[in-house]
Amino acid sequence: MGAQWKQKWRELAADQKGKLVGKLTREIQVAARLGGADPDLNARLFAAIAAARKQSVTRDSIERAIAKGSGVGGEPVNYQTVIFEGFTPHRVPVMVECLTDNNNRTSSEVKVLFKAGSMGTPGSVAWMFEHCGLIEAQHKDKSLDIEVAALEAEADNVEPLELDDDDAAGHIGARFFCQTTSLDTVTKALKAAGWNVTTSELHYRPKDYPEISEAQHEEVTGFLQNLDGHADVHRIYAALK
Repeated sequence: MGAQWKQKWRELAADQKGKLVGKLTREIQVAARLGGADPDLNARLFAAIAAARKQSVTRDSIERAIAKGSGVGGEPVNYQTVIFEGFTPHRVPVMVECLTDNNNRTSSEVKVLFKAGSMGTPGSVAWMFEHCGLIEAQHKDKSLDIEVAALEAEADNVEPLELDDDDAAGHIGARFFCQTTSLDTVTKALKAAGWNVTTSELHYRPKDYPEISEAQHEEVTGFLQNLDGHADVHRIYAALK
């Protein structure tokens, strides 16, 4: 058998990397289509570019995605946003946001993933979530009071954000919530106050979290990972702590 298993895992890693890059560039395309090609004037595009750079997406790929999304780089993108609602195993509510150019294909494939997950079922759960704006950001001044920062930016709520080891040194992180119509305004206010915005997006925030055991948590996580592996799945919102 030799080292065939190594090649298998290399292929799996490359496949996952390819799907991630695809999702990141698709977000850039959609952001550019909705808000224009200038990241200084388009908060969603600014955050999408920052996320892509963090995952080492090449400059050429980012520029092509912006050009295609804004309609100056050949045929413009025509992705449709589709939301699927349901429950994971052990009745954890979940909302799955997809970006697709073929709704029939995506719908049938996502439904198959729900059926394949033990006790995963479609169902109406939107009422269990608050539709809001979400901004994740970090600041180099660790002495800042994030609640004061939220008030000054006119965000509705804020909570601490745990940073990756690479980002944590000398920085403070926060997750700001606002009305969907205020997302761009709050994002720009935070940037003007010196915050480095890494996420700016519409979000579904769970209103409550079901109590589940550690073993059940692992099963739910596996179900969500299978959903996230689908190329058209853009974001997943689950009432899972």
